[in-house]
Amino acid sequence: MIKELLKSGKTEEEAIKSALDELGLERDDVSVEIIDRPKSGFLGIGAVKAKVKVSYEIPDEPKPVKAKPIVAEKPVKAEKSAKAEKSAKDERLARSSKNTKPSAKKEPKKEVFVKQAAPAEEKSEYAEIRNFLTGLLKNMDVEANIDITENNGTIDVTLSGPSMGSVIGRRGETLDAIQHLTNYACGKGNDKRPHINVDAEGYRSKREESLVKLAEKMAEKAIKYKRSMALEPMNSYERHVIHTALQNYNGVTTTSTGTEPNRRVVVNYIKPANEPEEKPKTREWA
Repeated sequence: MIKELLKSGKTEEEAIKSALDELGLERDDVSVEIIDRPKSGFLGIGAVKAKVKVSYEIPDEPKPVKAKPIVAEKPVKAEKSAKAEKSAKDERLARSSKNTKPSAKKEPKKEVFVKQAAPAEEKSEYAEIRNFLTGLLKNMDVEANIDITENNGTIDVTLSGPSMGSVIGRRGETLDAIQHLTNYACGKGNDKRPHINVDAEGYRSKREESLVKLAEKMAEKAIKYKRSMALEPMNSYERHVIHTALQNYNGVTTTSTGTEPNRRVVVNYIKPANEPEEKPKTREWA
């Protein structure tokens, strides 16, 4: 469930901080929309405070589960238990007379995750990438299948397995770190080595799809309210996705502002050439 909170302050940052303190959330946990920018006015007259709208998500409460009625077990009669004990004793005597051992119970088979074996005739650069990632994932206590292909001059590495959540990390931060280390370790000293793209369980394609939808939504808001819209801080890869999604979007342009790790994309509204300028309101005197 998405909820919203309006806050005012002398500056935009002060209004955002006030909202975060009230909600007890971090900056990355919310989405901020600037409603009004602060104005100092003339000699303090007509000053306007900054006003922001903070959107945050609250998990839905789980529905209560009805407890199943407990059915009391019927007591076993002493007579039946005596007969069962006697039959078990007779069975043991029969086995001992035939010198046979009771058959052992078969234990259920445990599922064992097996890593994908490297192809017999793999390219040397692929083998280098595979060996590096195998060692890195081993230190992370993660077993994964490593599939390596090449697409338009880029080496695509796909990881799959039961523990991909720890490989992806929060907002893909761990996956980005693994990709950066792989490019550094396997491309060191070779400027012509193609870029290595590391993905896990299709995370990047899903993340790109959600970022494109977010970009289009913010562009529509910028056009509707005729003001610039700032997105939450993102890494360079995610900012590139936003810029690419809106590069041909009519009515808006995109720029990046701030410094790492708080650098973010701003969707700027472009005023059409044929749009009339708003005339200042005049007050009629009697």
